[in-house]
Formats: sequence, C-alpha cells, structure tokens
Amino acid sequence: VQLQASGGGAVQAGGSLRLSCGASGRTLSSYTVGWFRQAPGKEREFVAAIRRYGGSTYHADSVKGRFSISRENAKDTVYLQMNSLKPEDTAVYYCGADKNIILSRIRDSDGYDYWGQGTLVTVSS
Repeated sequence: VQLQASGGGAVQAGGSLRLSCGASGRTLSSYTVGWFRQAPGKEREFVAAIRRYGGSTYHADSVKGRFSISRENAKDTVYLQMNSLKPEDTAVYYCGADKNIILSRIRDSDGYDYWGQGTLVTVSS
C-alpha cells in the first residue's frame, strides 16, 4: 500500500492544521494507521493511532486534548486534527499503516510496514 501524507504548513502558535493520510492500492480501513513525527536531531515519536475496523484511538500524552485522529472510510482517509499548536510540535509528520500490528506495538514505529513521505509542520511563536 502506498501512503500519501498531506496538509502540513506553517502556522503560528495556537493555530490549527489538519493532516490527511490517503492510500492507493488498498483500502485503508483494513489497516491500523499511526501518525508519528520527527523533529530535527530527534528520533521519530508516536503521536496518535487508530485501529482498523473498530477505530479505537490512542494519543501521546503530549498531544492529548489538542490533537485528534479520525478516519473517514468513505474517502479512505485518516486525519490528524491538530489544534492549539505549539512551537514544539514543529516536525515532519509521517503516517504509517499496518494490517496486523498488535496493541502493544501500536506506539512503536517499527511495528508499521508502510509509510508515507511525510509532511512538514512548522509552528512559530
């Protein structure tokens, strides 16, 4: 499956962005999808994930209450709504997908088989 992440941009602190993760070649609803981010000089970190079919969601503590992951199966797209953005949210955001990832690995980027190209989010103070 080929993933395409989009929606990044430059915003001021307190602003909002909505990232999208689309897929070609497969139905994304049958995959667990995770959003991760990587800031310059830092390791890739978990942001949020949504399970396939049932759609249970998980968010990193650093984004709880500000970010929300969701999926729209009719458009075969997973979204990451980001509100109250902070400068420390600046990073390249990646979406990953996996059909069989177990719950204990859902926050581990190594657990995902497929990745998009990333979209840059820049938050200025």
